[in-house]
Amino acid sequence: MKVRKANIIHNGEEIRNVYIYENKKEEYILVAVPQLEWSKIIKYEEINDKTREHLQNSIAKRSNENIAISLSSKITQWIQEM
Repeated sequence: MKVRKANIIHNGEEIRNVYIYENKKEEYILVAVPQLEWSKIIKYEEINDKTREHLQNSIAKRSNENIAISLSSKITQWIQEM
């Protein structure tokens, strides 16, 4: 499991930690942001050009659009590095 620093402000609180777990055997990545009470499982075959957009839409349900844009971009970059 990797812990990445997001450093994004949400409702006066800083979203610091994003937890990323990769299961190579079952070919998926689990991303969690406890401060937003948000998590997402992304299968390897789902990682493509639309990944950022899907993450953004999912995060926007738990926060505002600006946070969703920023956080989805960071998460997409991090999972592509794995």
